[in-house]
Amino acid sequence: MDLETVADELYGLRPEEFTAARDARAAAARKAGDQPLAERIKALRRPSLAAWASNLLVRAEPDEVPPLIRLGEGLRQAHRGMDGPRLRELSRQQHVLVDALSRQAWRLAADAGHAISEDARREVEQTLHAVLADERAARTWAEGRLTRPLDAPTGFDAVLRDVGPREEPAEPPREPRARREPRKRDTAADERRRARLARARQEAQKADRARRERADEAAGADERAEEAAGRVREAERHLAELAKEQQSAAERRREARSAEREARDAAQAADRAAREAASRAEKASALLDRLSAKDPDHRDGEGDDD
Repeated sequence: MDLETVADELYGLRPEEFTAARDARAAAARKAGDQPLAERIKALRRPSLAAWASNLLVRAEPDEVPPLIRLGEGLRQAHRGMDGPRLRELSRQQHVLVDALSRQAWRLAADAGHAISEDARREVEQTLHAVLADERAARTWAEGRLTRPLDAPTGFDAVLRDVGPREEPAEPPREPRARREPRKRDTAADERRRARLARARQEAQKADRARRERADEAAGADERAEEAAGRVREAERHLAELAKEQQSAAERRREARSAEREARDAAQAADRAAREAASRAEKASALLDRLSAKDPDHRDGEGDDD
């Protein structure tokens, strides 16, 4: 048993099966004497529904992994080179592919018995955008072991949307003096737009950090709820066993009471029979005494025997 094998197995399970299976593998490692492995297994986090759906997509549709990764490589290269036409073409492919894959993840989750919500589907889309934007995110996603949705770098999609259709020449032609003032105003507008964009990015980063914190809290609460549900199931099992024991004890008590009644009835019958036998013996003795009193020869005969 090793961590990679166990993790690959656990993150292929349905969410409600994860915690019990993880604890069982940790217990097995502990029993085998490998306490460090047991602790690493126990530290594995139960995936959120969106993360599980993303993992399911990777595991059930492995042929869809390379095209998305290649598209992400092309987008990042075009982004770095500010290749407008290439960015626009790849951006169109991005929207089509992300939409198709998120729909497929939704269908796979529904077929597996967990139809995810619209919010969870958006988190799957967010993960796919992160795969396109970041090489490390792509590698993590391709392993199929996510515990929570991935986040794309702030502003990546905005850059793709804002790419213009023209490339400015290295040395723009000199403009007449009459047109220089509008250029200054345009520059000032650009400065203001960049400032607004910077503030928006800061706000987006702050909101994203808050969202991740809430997601972590929700994941922790979800895991604690699953553990509590496990304790409830164990208590219910124990109560069922106690109910069976109580039913068995009640049956034994009924049988004992029945045996007691039968024994008492038998004792009373035996007592009546004994009394009747004693009465008959007493009557027979009295009759013998009377007969003996009326027969003197019988008394003399008794003396002759000596």
